[in-house]
Amino acid sequence: MISREPTLERLAIAQALMLEPFGLDDAALTRALATIREHRVDDADLYFQTTRHEGWSLEEGIVKSGSFSIDQGVGVRAVAGERTAFAYSDDLSPASLMDAARTVRTIAAAGQDRRIKLERTPRFARSRVLYAPTDPIATLDSTQKVALLEKVEQLARAKDPRIAQVMAGLAAEYDVVMVARADGTRAADVRPLVRLSVTVIAEQGGRREVGSGGGGGRFGLGYFTDDVIESYVDHAVNAALTNLDSRPLPAGDMTVVLGPGWPGVLLHEAVGHGLEGDFNRRGSSTFSGRLGQRVAAKGVTVLDDGTIADRRGSLNVDDEGHATQRNVLIEDGILRGYMQDSLNARLMGVKPTGNGRRESYAHVPMPRMTNTYMLGGDKDPAEIVASIKRGLYATNFGGGQVDITSGKFVFSASEAFWVENGKIQYPVKGATIIGNGPDAMTRVSLIGNDMKLDTGVGVCGKDGQSVPVGVGQPTLRIDRLTVGGTA
Repeated sequence: MISREPTLERLAIAQALMLEPFGLDDAALTRALATIREHRVDDADLYFQTTRHEGWSLEEGIVKSGSFSIDQGVGVRAVAGERTAFAYSDDLSPASLMDAARTVRTIAAAGQDRRIKLERTPRFARSRVLYAPTDPIATLDSTQKVALLEKVEQLARAKDPRIAQVMAGLAAEYDVVMVARADGTRAADVRPLVRLSVTVIAEQGGRREVGSGGGGGRFGLGYFTDDVIESYVDHAVNAALTNLDSRPLPAGDMTVVLGPGWPGVLLHEAVGHGLEGDFNRRGSSTFSGRLGQRVAAKGVTVLDDGTIADRRGSLNVDDEGHATQRNVLIEDGILRGYMQDSLNARLMGVKPTGNGRRESYAHVPMPRMTNTYMLGGDKDPAEIVASIKRGLYATNFGGGQVDITSGKFVFSASEAFWVENGKIQYPVKGATIIGNGPDAMTRVSLIGNDMKLDTGVGVCGKDGQSVPVGVGQPTLRIDRLTVGGTA
């Protein structure tokens, strides 16, 4: 069997789904881009997308709902200076594409003195295969999907008689995108994405507590083996049962130790967003203008890496046709770079970093994270917990928010423990961690050797757009954070 080069294979899939059925070809794309550049613009692109999504949910032992949707369309963009003109349509006909192109070309503004050159010979995005071009929806039939959710419910209830309620969800998505840029670049990606989630409610003596687990990535539903399912269920059940014994937490400034993996969401929010190019170009980030300066303690190295195989936040190419990269943002405490899309990179005089992302064809791209994490250190995690004289050990987080300009953040811990003299005393409830992202990074005093990525559940929101992401970190000790409690 002779296989095509991966980039050409993905382009062939995209063309078969989104161009050929509607009478479009590369010549039609070139004509649309030429129409846009009749006025002076700095950049232009066409973004085609078709997405099939399926979801199933179980509650009270019954699969209560199932959904299936198909969405497809094209987004047409022109950029001049800092200004963007954008039009989109769910009609992929040649006439609709040309209408969108004529609409955005009106962006041409007085004072723009350069034009983009429209390449006659397309050039293809760099080849890469981070995940198979699988349609995950077809990897299990409906009966198998229902049985999988029922297995989750049975396993959870069998763990402990205090489990009063189980909710589970299964989602699969087949997403095909194609980018045609005015500089001649042609890129496509075939993106599978699956996720299994489980939430349990434990009840004892009239008290009810919640625990959750789950994960996924860019592969088929066969990933969810019995062992994987049981690990998700164990995590959810253990969290709920632990919280049944939780006590009020004293508030104040104290040492905080964060567990590995998902607690990296605090790093994502408190530091990651502040390193996105648009905020720094505008000078609205607390990290603006600080390249080469120390912004964190020695030993703190933070990366954004869209090239990790099968990960939820990984992409073969970003939504502007650029290959994703392993970007070092902070190295040993020194700020080394920002995450860039094409617009902000051009205006800042640097190269795109493969972080141009959009929720769908109906949205404009912007600098976004992929998989953001901190590298591990050399300390034993048990040693780090034992170093706490009086403080908090947080192993899981719920919601949080950050102010990009000031760097201030607020996060709620969904699973945490009070520690005294190096010994875990009891689980606590209602812990809220308050701090300033850059300041907190300078207070990192111990870094564990147990760096771990999350299980594949992250969704990041920015300016009304949501995209899948990954987070991760080792066990960390941060000195003197403010903790709000209930005691």
